[in-house]
Amino acid sequence: MSAPFFQVGDYFCSICHNIFKNPVVLVCSHNFCKDCLKQRWSRSLLKLCPLCKRRSPKSDPPDNLALKNLCESVTLNISQEEKTYARSEALCSLHSEKLKLFCLDHQQPVCVVCRDSRAHTNHRFSPVDEAAEDCRKELREQLGALQNQMRHCKRVKLNWDQTTEHIKTQTQTTESQIREKFKKLQYFLTKEEEARISALRREEEQKIKMMRLKILTLSRQIESLSDTIKATEEELKSESVTFLQRYQAAVEKTKQRPLMEAPKLGKGALLDVSKHLGNLTFNIWNKMKEMVNYSPVILDPNTAGSTLFVFEDLRHLLCVERQSLLPQNPERVEKHPMVLGSQGFNSGTHSWDVEVRSDADWAVGVIGESEPRKGSNLSGYWELHYRDGVYKAYSPPVMEECLSVQEQLQRIRVKLDWTKGTLSFTDLDTNTLIYTFFSAFTERVFPFVNTLHTKPLSILPQKVTVQVGT
Repeated sequence: MSAPFFQVGDYFCSICHNIFKNPVVLVCSHNFCKDCLKQRWSRSLLKLCPLCKRRSPKSDPPDNLALKNLCESVTLNISQEEKTYARSEALCSLHSEKLKLFCLDHQQPVCVVCRDSRAHTNHRFSPVDEAAEDCRKELREQLGALQNQMRHCKRVKLNWDQTTEHIKTQTQTTESQIREKFKKLQYFLTKEEEARISALRREEEQKIKMMRLKILTLSRQIESLSDTIKATEEELKSESVTFLQRYQAAVEKTKQRPLMEAPKLGKGALLDVSKHLGNLTFNIWNKMKEMVNYSPVILDPNTAGSTLFVFEDLRHLLCVERQSLLPQNPERVEKHPMVLGSQGFNSGTHSWDVEVRSDADWAVGVIGESEPRKGSNLSGYWELHYRDGVYKAYSPPVMEECLSVQEQLQRIRVKLDWTKGTLSFTDLDTNTLIYTFFSAFTERVFPFVNTLHTKPLSILPQKVTVQVGT
């Protein structure tokens, strides 16, 4: 095939390195494929020339029709030369006979004279069309695997895009809540407010940067897979002889794209709302030495099941009739109307009070850190629950005991002594012990609340005072 008559730099896009398709021209006179430039600009707020970095005043630069016509002419010439080249190569280079056979031992097309030559003694042969079909079948299998991987990557990318948007929403909501709390404080706490907003912004920047890096890496993988798939599809469309001549290179190219492990969203991808909002007034009170309300358990909305709504104070929750569209982050409980506390315990004694209802099904207790949160059947937890008018102590899979309660429970104190291995439930209104679990805890456990009712359950605040030693 004769060399092209044009200069490479005149007709090739510097982004995709292919002949221009629908070229556009920037004010700096540099040309790019319209789709290539659009994709490059989608990753940045500034519309900069990819070559000289000069800012473009237009987000939709004009088409370069003259260059487009030249490129289409060049593409047509190249296509014609390739077809001529393919026809000329359909004959055996040694005997000028048609290549009708395929040597299975040498993996190459041959003519009938080659078959009878010494070079192919005792070799196995197949008609060209049959061999091409067998090779196409193998290549199609490789192509199918790549296509499946790309579809999965796109699904993961969609979820990660939603996660990024959820982080932004979390940031906006959390900022609003922080500002509302700070309005209740005196003016001299402005610096404290700004410090916390800055921390929130830094985490937002870190988390979004992390997600963008993941998405960028995944996008590049998808783009690379797409290029390989397109090239392979083009090979499959070629004539049998041409296909067989390029077959080995095509197979090697697909094998260079091994199936990677399914992308996963790691823990801690979402904004740590509990860090910014948890015990916020308590921490400020500790500096101001004033009376505050303190909650020993802060609910973590990143763990809440899709049917739960956690209030902005992170102490109240209720069941909603319509499921929420939430990111499927690893921390979230998937199959149960449950939300966990933001802090787990693996030592010492801890207690917290929960306001429950007599007209709603609910459960309170603790759950092991290693318990899978995506399955239907949970087992590593200990709870007191109220269901269909009956109180039970429950710890699956073997322990379930009906409880005799004189009065309907309204407020329950949960007390965990991790070291001694006890978990007790007390009726606060009558100061009566309801039930005590005895278990040798071997890992960190997290408080949880479970409800199926549209009326809220609450973690009750505690009154805290400061005593200065003399």
